[in-house]
Amino acid sequence: MASCIAHGGRLARAQADYPSAPALWLDLSTGINPDGWRRGRPALESLGRLPDPADTQALEETAATAFGVRAESVVAVAGAEAALRLLPQILPVRSVAVASPTYGSHADAWTQAGKSVLSVAREVLFETEADALVIVNPNNPDGAILQGSELVAQAQGRWLIIDESFIEVAPDLSAASLAQDRTVVLRSFGKFYGLAGVRLGFVICEPALAQDIRRRVGDWPVGADAIGMGRAAYADHGWAERSRFSLSRAAARLDRMLAANDYEIVGGTSLFRLTRSADAVGRADRLAQQGVLVRTFAHDLTLIRFGLPGRRHWRRLQAALEQST
Repeated sequence: MASCIAHGGRLARAQADYPSAPALWLDLSTGINPDGWRRGRPALESLGRLPDPADTQALEETAATAFGVRAESVVAVAGAEAALRLLPQILPVRSVAVASPTYGSHADAWTQAGKSVLSVAREVLFETEADALVIVNPNNPDGAILQGSELVAQAQGRWLIIDESFIEVAPDLSAASLAQDRTVVLRSFGKFYGLAGVRLGFVICEPALAQDIRRRVGDWPVGADAIGMGRAAYADHGWAERSRFSLSRAAARLDRMLAANDYEIVGGTSLFRLTRSADAVGRADRLAQQGVLVRTFAHDLTLIRFGLPGRRHWRRLQAALEQST
């Protein structure tokens, strides 16, 4: 089943598994803004030279302003995935508890680093005795979210890694301004801004740790596209506010469409919706036959996650849903 995979976005695998599906797929397997920021990219000439470290610093300063934190606490990396893979190699911990179910790379990264990993329900994360605690906020895939300050308070001085890859839809709940001492916050550029292929993310942490991470990732942690587009997009505050409003409306529209086709809405954010159906795997299969890729989950085969279809594809999704029920 092409849709029941480690994470969304593996369109080539779906195309191989469903060779009779329409050639133009509608990929709803991720939580990436389908109507993202599209206001230009750096000149082609910038790709012919190494990025200047001063430009990377300027990107971090612009992002820091958007996050409401100090620039010396912000480190640009090649996506939040790169950051979560790096932290287990750096932090002096032996055991980690991961609030689960959630994005699988967190547990995998700590396991690969040889740490003792315990996956626990979100509700009991802070009751564990692990050296480090990992929580995705808002969570993927159910969208569960808490005020960032509540998470920091409950950690009681232990290492706390908060993955805020989807927090742009609810920035007031971010813990970024509290990322000091042993609190580390991860941010993603590609999801909210709809530019996942740019591969840009950030680590927000206390300055000494930030400096250590900069030394480890070197002078060129991200490319020219990430620098140029990141600086321009993070400075475009008007676009961000309008997008939060439009994403909220689109999520509500998707909820109505899914409910009308007998999907139970059980969670999500305004970038994705989580549904439940007794025939979830069968429905995902029938959607894939029509060239619509969604995300199912091995830990619960009644769940399907839908990303937003984007302005041009609502009718196609409606037709596919009707034919897959």
